[in-house]
Amino acid sequence: MSLFPETVETERLRLERLTAGDLWDLYEYASTDAPDIDEVTEYINWNPHETPKETRDFLATVESQWADGDGATYAVRPRDGEPLAGEFGGTTGLGMEWNRRLGTLGLWLRKPLWGRGYSGERAGALLALAFERLDLDVVAVSHDPENDASRRAIEKYVDRFGGRKEGHLRNDLQFADGSVRDSVRYSIASEEWREAVGEDRDVRFVDEQ
Repeated sequence: MSLFPETVETERLRLERLTAGDLWDLYEYASTDAPDIDEVTEYINWNPHETPKETRDFLATVESQWADGDGATYAVRPRDGEPLAGEFGGTTGLGMEWNRRLGTLGLWLRKPLWGRGYSGERAGALLALAFERLDLDVVAVSHDPENDASRRAIEKYVDRFGGRKEGHLRNDLQFADGSVRDSVRYSIASEEWREAVGEDRDVRFVDEQ
């Protein structure tokens, strides 16, 4: 069995393992011609894909990380009754630093899914994965200091799950063009999360059959 579940289900979302089979969906929404791509990538540290080969190479890296246990990346698909139900809505993931028992959250969503609370919902699911299944000690998340939308979303779920703001880190993020930016970092510890959620686990893991 893989370290990571193939699918993670919440009330409104399905997080499905990102694979080479998602090539054309990912390229459609992560390429230079994708709708709203400049807004989507304004504060994140990857550039829009110039060619399908760039997308394919990225997916090969994602699959290698999965196989090696170094990270789990999922396609975000809203469930029935939600906007873009069943469609590719973006990606999310949990990067691993096993020697520090630390996980790092990442997320980007297509613009029609912004402002609906999906960030916090999938964070809750990946925190359950990190602490219940993978036995990590801490999960961290960062945002660009100028990204107010991410700040609001992150502060909301960090507070909900008992975490805290660690601080403003200078020159913390390196981008594909070689530039660097500051970041604001937060963390949630396993014991904080367990105290906050109690027995309330609104998440389902589905492993490969």
